Amino acid sequence: MIDLRTLKDGGQTSLETAEIVAQFLRGAQRTLQLAHYDLHLASETAAVVGGAIREAAARGVAVRIIYNVDHRNPIPVPPPPEPDSELIASFGVPSRAIAGVPDLMHHKYVVRDGEEVWTGSMNWTDDSFARQENVIAIVRSAEVADAYTANFEELWKTGAVEQSGFVEPRTVSVGGTNARAWFTPGQGEDLSARIGRAIGRAKRRVRIASPVITTAPVLAALAQLSSEERIDLAGVVDQTQVRGVVYQWGENGNVHWKLPLLRRSLERGFSGKPSTPWQPEGSLHDFMHAKVTVADDIVFLGSFNLSRSGELNAENVLELESAELAERLAAYIDEVRALYPPVELEDRPDAPPA
Repeated sequence: MIDLRTLKDGGQTSLETAEIVAQFLRGAQRTLQLAHYDLHLASETAAVVGGAIREAAARGVAVRIIYNVDHRNPIPVPPPPEPDSELIASFGVPSRAIAGVPDLMHHKYVVRDGEEVWTGSMNWTDDSFARQENVIAIVRSAEVADAYTANFEELWKTGAVEQSGFVEPRTVSVGGTNARAWFTPGQGEDLSARIGRAIGRAKRRVRIASPVITTAPVLAALAQLSSEERIDLAGVVDQTQVRGVVYQWGENGNVHWKLPLLRRSLERGFSGKPSTPWQPEGSLHDFMHAKVTVADDIVFLGSFNLSRSGELNAENVLELESAELAERLAAYIDEVRALYPPVELEDRPDAPPA
């Protein structure tokens, strides 16, 4: 079984989402393995989610948590979070901070009882719960859970992003749906190539939701499709983050060659969410945060931005072959992109997003 949940900016409250998270955690009987890039909650939602974790541990569930700390310089777009280490410590369960240097521990998954996986793009923060577009998948499959457990153990044992993501992406059947779990950085370049090929081979439609798009195989495939105008191509990005990327490319002449590809990729059918620019203190994090690619009846969803940095981070993606799921997620992407204006690109903004 594969259950999907989609979130929109303002479409649900943070408390409603916290209850959904807690319900999944409360179902654990033996083990919970949590891998989270950002876990930072206000008191009300922390009580719900943290309460479910503490209750699980109290009834004998073996709980472990890994989370990201630190970051590289220059900072990525947007800058990485500051997880609430005090909140995590208050759960009273084994935890390990994974140093996101030089690349991020960017997962957002839970493995429950070695039988089910919660994954997707949603961080466990109040803004992510309520003010961002996100996609969540709950997969009931021991084989998929085994793959995620193997990835968790890589990170737990080594504490090193660059020594993870080497789990082989094997195809398994989940209720009749072919599913394949991908992990980076070990499979990062292969994953980008896989998504690029799926886009390039599409015969009917491609839909994409990604905060930014910078990985070369995907940009090349999208630019070609956009030029040929032979299929239904559309999507949504985060306008503010794309602007930040273009500025960084202008600073680094070695990657500025990607700008014509990006411009051609996004010129037909792509919208951009004008999210609140990041500030060091107290800014709203209302990014367009969903990370989904639909190519005909193939879906890629998870924590992976379609970016070069995503190939190097610790990320996870589910590849699913399902006409039903592809239709649902293509419709979701269309609903989101209809909310925002067309993407606008500058050759090089005079300044980074304020």
